Amino acid sequence: MIAGALAGSGLLARDPSARAAPGGPARIESVRATYGAAVRGDALANDPAYAQALAERCRLIVPEGSLKWPVIRPNRDTFDFADADRIAAFASRLGIGLRGHTLAWYGAMPAWTDAITSRAEAERVLTQHIERVVSRYAGLITSWDVVNEAVPDDPAAAGDLRPFVWSNTLGADYIPIAFRAAAAADPAARLVLNEYDLEYVGARFESRRAALLRIARRLVESGVPLHAIGLQAHLFADRRIDRDGLQAFLREIRAMNLDVLVTELDVIDASLPGDVETRDRRVAETARTFLAAVHEVVPPSAILTWGISDRYTWVPTYFTRSDGLPNRPLPLDASMRPKPLMAVLEDFTRSAA
Repeated sequence: MIAGALAGSGLLARDPSARAAPGGPARIESVRATYGAAVRGDALANDPAYAQALAERCRLIVPEGSLKWPVIRPNRDTFDFADADRIAAFASRLGIGLRGHTLAWYGAMPAWTDAITSRAEAERVLTQHIERVVSRYAGLITSWDVVNEAVPDDPAAAGDLRPFVWSNTLGADYIPIAFRAAAAADPAARLVLNEYDLEYVGARFESRRAALLRIARRLVESGVPLHAIGLQAHLFADRRIDRDGLQAFLREIRAMNLDVLVTELDVIDASLPGDVETRDRRVAETARTFLAAVHEVVPPSAILTWGISDRYTWVPTYFTRSDGLPNRPLPLDASMRPKPLMAVLEDFTRSAA
């Protein structure tokens, strides 16, 4: 069962020479990423059409929330793996690859961790948690977002980190501590530093790219087991992608011999016209512009969307449309029918179908 899941992961060696000619179109016919999507355990259990769409379309899945601290660690003494195990069993049964998200993230920490104030206790709790979680899925989860969103929204200095329990108690050391703990728990796993808002024009985005590069360089130079950078790619259809800035950033990543994954792609359509055909076309164009820019420098080994169907998306929670129409950020609509975004993804990926 595990062997089948590993075979299905598709995270295989790629030909590094298969690059686009400078200024030319991405040679997507030569290197195709593995396509995958984030999965909600409750929907997987209760919505057969959703499960069928995942099985038919994906070669790789990642639990959307089931491996986050509040879900699996509701209190200091309890680990609840029920939802994550359900998703892992689905992946194993169908030979679909499995990623893990996430081991250290400011945005999802249970309230009991607020009582952790000493460096020694923080290192012990963080390390033990990672060892317990990663070792449980060793050999099945082949890739982990170890540290997620370490960079502040608008870093004032290159060394700025988001304040939360681990950075408050361990400083920047929490990042190598987390990566080393994950590597110790599963030496074969590919370990990823995951971040968002790296692709746009403007000083804030330049600062974010510089801050992430600084973290990555320090890890690489210190011999910390970092294997890849994750580009979340929560794209906004009304923002201009900084092709030159993004590609310069990616060249630095490639120079460190790091892989690239697109980990959470969707296109936020809150500002687009209501007409469905127009909106779907703009969403697809936004994704194609981004993926082509990435692919020209370093073809990603995997492209995952943050969900597969508009039936289940986080986007309206924060980006509700003023006209009251449903958001359409994902490759399948709410009825599981493919949209133009799916065709774009198929150009860049190898799907299960």
